[in-house]
Amino acid sequence: MRKIISFMHISLDGFVAGPNGEMNWITVNDEIFNHVEKRINTGDTALYGRVTFQMMENYWPTAADKPNATNHDKVHSQWYKKIQKIVLSKTLNESNFTNTKVISDNLAEQIREIKQTLGPDILLFGSPSATHSLIKENLIDGYWLFVNPIILGQGIPLFKDVQGSTKLNLISAKQFSCGVTELNYLVEK
Repeated sequence: MRKIISFMHISLDGFVAGPNGEMNWITVNDEIFNHVEKRINTGDTALYGRVTFQMMENYWPTAADKPNATNHDKVHSQWYKKIQKIVLSKTLNESNFTNTKVISDNLAEQIREIKQTLGPDILLFGSPSATHSLIKENLIDGYWLFVNPIILGQGIPLFKDVQGSTKLNLISAKQFSCGVTELNYLVEK
């Protein structure tokens, strides 16, 4: 059975974005990019909410073609173009996109069917609203968090309206030179 792992940058006080969706506080560098690329290159499926997917679609398909493209842009662009994408949206039409399945209804049932297929982990990138929906349905199997050394005080929380407690097992932790700490948890079932 495939696992859904939520991949998020998070502030020390638990926010994934500022009050208006701001993400300019997120720290990334080549060390983090290289670390992330190793893990995502073992995957074949990415899961997004509509807003995050549209941001990705507006950048990654052509990122490698830009004259100032970084090595990360080139590598991630190639990965993005070849993976299967799953998008949670009530407004998008999957026929407008390549390698993309849009789930607009029966969320829990369709995600459970996808999880039953063979393959590596499915990474849920960003997408706080999608994450909140999947948490409510108990469909997230792990959290791959990049804790940024900042306290925002307010914003969009990673965990919202959570019912009951969820025990997590720490699989790995890594400190980056920029002060970001990676925490990789699996949900105890």
